[in-house]
Amino acid sequence: MEIINDNGRFISILSDYGFKATFGNETDTTFLKKALQTLIDSPIVIEEVRFMKNELTAITIDSRSGIYDIACVDENDNHFIVEMQLSEYPEFIQRMKFYALHRFNTLVKKGEYRFENLPKIYCIGILAKSIFPQIADYHNVAILRNAKNETIDEQLSFITLELDKFTKSQNAIETDLDKLIFTMKNLHNITELSQFPTFWNEEWLQKAIAEVDLRNMSPEQKLAYEMTLSANALAIKNENKKIQESKIKTIKNALQKGLDVNLIAEIAEVPVELVISVKQEL
Repeated sequence: MEIINDNGRFISILSDYGFKATFGNETDTTFLKKALQTLIDSPIVIEEVRFMKNELTAITIDSRSGIYDIACVDENDNHFIVEMQLSEYPEFIQRMKFYALHRFNTLVKKGEYRFENLPKIYCIGILAKSIFPQIADYHNVAILRNAKNETIDEQLSFITLELDKFTKSQNAIETDLDKLIFTMKNLHNITELSQFPTFWNEEWLQKAIAEVDLRNMSPEQKLAYEMTLSANALAIKNENKKIQESKIKTIKNALQKGLDVNLIAEIAEVPVELVISVKQEL
């Protein structure tokens, strides 16, 4: 999924900067509150959101995979963990369990190891790539159920949003969830206000859009954005270097074992010319 548009007016909400400026906006949580309510599929309006920084880092950046983590709590003591994943990560659900259970254990310890009246924990994963190919739905809310689909426990909820499964056109948008996903996937490709769908006039979406509008950004904000791009570019360059070094090592080991050049190229997923070049250097 392409999240950068050099000719665009808006920064992608899925980018490091865009996600922090919208979901991670501590100054104005209008968008975050509505987005959380929508993602957990709740009819109850979230009135207040407070970011948590001490027990679980509120926002962490993994430049290699483009991940942001956000941890917050609402006025009813419901806990939310939001994590975004842009690259392939088939085992992402295991990572979600790790975060949710970390928070669960923290709450139990705070309560002096008592298990009654524990607050709800919602672990939300926003994924650019699908992790459940066997499931058609792009939005799933999972709680503990038995084989008869009867609810056992609702204290832990795992919500996944697989963006690449969402293919609705602007005219087919109906629900708040549709509006959220459409905005996340398409905003950065918009160049003029005349292209705005009518639902982008809703306050919660207006707030988010304003935060990633390059024309509204102060010199300081633009500098922060450019620094983020620079840091990510460097991280990607370093990661690619590590991958290349690993492939070179694989090629050398395979050559030393006497494997065929073409077979080595296939195994290492590199051009035959690279294998020949490494062979000549040995």
